[in-house]
Amino acid sequence: MKVLVVGASGATGKQLVEQLIIKGITVKAVVRSVEKLPESWKNNKQIELIVASILELSDEEVMELTFDCQSIASCLGHNLTWKGIYGKPRRLVTDAAKKLCNAVEANKPDSPVKYLLMNTTGNRNRDINEPTSVLQKCVIVLIRLLLPPHLDNEQAADYLRIKRGQNNQFIEWTAVRPDGLINEEEVTDYEIHPSPTRSAIFNAGKVSRINVGHFMARLINETELWKKWKGQMPVIYNKSSLIKK
Repeated sequence: MKVLVVGASGATGKQLVEQLIIKGITVKAVVRSVEKLPESWKNNKQIELIVASILELSDEEVMELTFDCQSIASCLGHNLTWKGIYGKPRRLVTDAAKKLCNAVEANKPDSPVKYLLMNTTGNRNRDINEPTSVLQKCVIVLIRLLLPPHLDNEQAADYLRIKRGQNNQFIEWTAVRPDGLINEEEVTDYEIHPSPTRSAIFNAGKVSRINVGHFMARLINETELWKKWKGQMPVIYNKSSLIKK
């Protein structure tokens, strides 16, 4: 098995790559720079490093990049700087999803490729009736206007839901929605839900990046788990964060 990870040098992308390596899976890791990567990656035969910006690659290059991959995981995100939030590309996550999915479709694989999108609990799954308070809806409207990265996350998930849908011949997908990302050193107990069990705005939970990476690696590696969550937008929390105060 071979997995393409875009955004592999990010805080969560690194955790996903590490979890895939533990499982013995070969990884193509797309990174902007090798400077801050773990030294263990640079001489690891399980990792092929591709130094590039996914949006700057030609369609032919992306087709070649995805050709031998059975899964694609997008851990792309916007840097929390003025330029990262308000500069270009504003549709990084969405445009990358389109570019990668179009490449897969052009390759016409014999079996569907899994596309995993790291998303956010602030984004509702519009395929199901997720309850959201009026106040939270109002706040989300403001966030869309003031923080372009949130709208990008929404549009990326909408692209998968609407354009790729549930019965695509070449692509199956899931959008993993973590809540309140934190750093931890080890995998701990976590829970997965079809929808948020608490308000992402007013009563957010927490989940470690390593737990998100662990869950995404399991989705890639475990057939039954993938069948359970494909075409959905599962929410992940650390177990301890589910205790409401």
